[in-house]
Amino acid sequence: LRTSLHFAMMEAKNNILVVSGPRPGIGKTFIAANLAAVIAQAGQKVIVVDADMRRGTLHKVLGAAHSAGLSDVLAGKVELNAAISTAPGLDGMHYIGRGEVPPSPSELLMHPRFAQILEELERNYDLVIIDTPPVLAVTDAVIVAKHAGSTLMVTRFGVNHPKEIRLAMKRFEQNGVQVKGAIFNAVEKRKTGYHSYAYYEYASDTP
Repeated sequence: LRTSLHFAMMEAKNNILVVSGPRPGIGKTFIAANLAAVIAQAGQKVIVVDADMRRGTLHKVLGAAHSAGLSDVLAGKVELNAAISTAPGLDGMHYIGRGEVPPSPSELLMHPRFAQILEELERNYDLVIIDTPPVLAVTDAVIVAKHAGSTLMVTRFGVNHPKEIRLAMKRFEQNGVQVKGAIFNAVEKRKTGYHSYAYYEYASDTP
């Protein structure tokens, strides 16, 4: 993970890293959290932001309770500092959960307040990692990635078909975002690579 980060951040315009993937269920949130933990253990100050305001599970991955998060800050319901929590067991690692599920996450991400939040985090942390929704599911990942210095793609063996990975890369490239690298997550080998829910269901349903 540290090697992937090193190459991803080379010549980056800022210290913001987006972690995305083609579809749900590939472990990108797990990767984002573990990448942050590795950096924190090395003595750097890092924060992970759950920008998947539809189905984000960062708080669950970290073993924390659901609380006010990104959507609440963007909606003006809470101040940024009130949404920042310390990751259990890691003093140097902070996170911002997804918050309450908003009616239109994409519109919130396009609000100038999002850029202001990132600017503040960029000043206060050595590394800002943003976990986004799947790029083939909704437009949110592209919106977020335009603010980032680097973007990493997480794929999973036995789940993501090569054509799907190429399509995901193309989606970013068509919107002016260069994917700096890929992380192949092969924790589990699956016989079938396709989940039972579709991209449309991801975009329209709430937890």
